Amino acid sequence: MSGTTRGRPRAFDRDRALLEAARLFWRYGYSGTSTRALTTALGLSTSSLYAAFGSKAGLFEEAVRTYAERYREIYRRAVAEEDLPTVVERVLVDSVHEFTQPDDVHPGCLLSSAAMTDSTSTLDTSAHYAELHAWNERALRERVERAVREGETDAVDAAALAGLVESVVHGLSVRARLGAGREDLLATARLAHEVICARFPPPAVTPGGGRRPRAARSR
Repeated sequence: MSGTTRGRPRAFDRDRALLEAARLFWRYGYSGTSTRALTTALGLSTSSLYAAFGSKAGLFEEAVRTYAERYREIYRRAVAEEDLPTVVERVLVDSVHEFTQPDDVHPGCLLSSAAMTDSTSTLDTSAHYAELHAWNERALRERVERAVREGETDAVDAAALAGLVESVVHGLSVRARLGAGREDLLATARLAHEVICARFPPPAVTPGGGRRPRAARSR
């Protein structure tokens, strides 16, 4: 084997590099992740890392945006569902599946990550996360408002309901980061779905098609 062949660097895989970098950033935050740790994990020289991503900050920004968008996509798919119970179910269940992706394809749970308390010179991570959270909650609130407007369910406080679903999602995120397994989290998500959906059953109707007052709930 020639010396040139022996010294040939491995092919650069950008997706794999982002995954490995995200794992470090998620665990240690931006400031706590050194350039040396990144080059070691990615198998790149410092000059190659800068050539690929511009800077450590550029790598961090691309990692955050790449994986954060997966959470937005959960809500985008969910609010496209035809009925409100399925919307809520998709948010909760799909979030659990995202939180518990296999390690070889996922860096860990972004929502409860150390990266969310850190920042860089090019990306205010807290602001980016706040925007993502606001977008998700707004999409869900608007979907609830549409369900009420179209008579799918009786009147409900859309903002409070969206906030409740978001609170459950964040709780699931924390538990996932602490090591809870997928089946355990799914059981919690399904129970939360059942409890939440009990607050907005389909509106009662009369035989002629008009709505009638619903009987008071037993306490």
